[in-house]
Amino acid sequence: MNPDERLMRSIEEQIGISENAKRAFREEILIHISAYARKGKRFDYSTHDRLREAIEKKLFADLKDVVKITTSNKTPDEHQLKKINEVTKRLIEEHQYCPVCANELLRYVGSLLNR
Repeated sequence: MNPDERLMRSIEEQIGISENAKRAFREEILIHISAYARKGKRFDYSTHDRLREAIEKKLFADLKDVVKITTSNKTPDEHQLKKINEVTKRLIEEHQYCPVCANELLRYVGSLLNR
């Protein structure tokens, strides 16, 4: 499978990694992964602070509009409801959330964004 360049760039841009610096950043991550492998440990994105920050910012940015809809409107219109249902479906199918937990997550993220 080829890497998704657009996705990687959108994540890197969240922490200000320029087009010219992307190679160095990716090599830094690969070195980190190799170090974990040599120690017999499994790499997790959360063990690399900059990568964790970038992924979290990307996820929040992607969910921001949907979360605002779920927390600001008691009766969302058809378009808003469609977006909410799409995110909820992805949380359930791709991340194994139950429907109740998926809705709770959207409300929680919304409360963080509305601070």
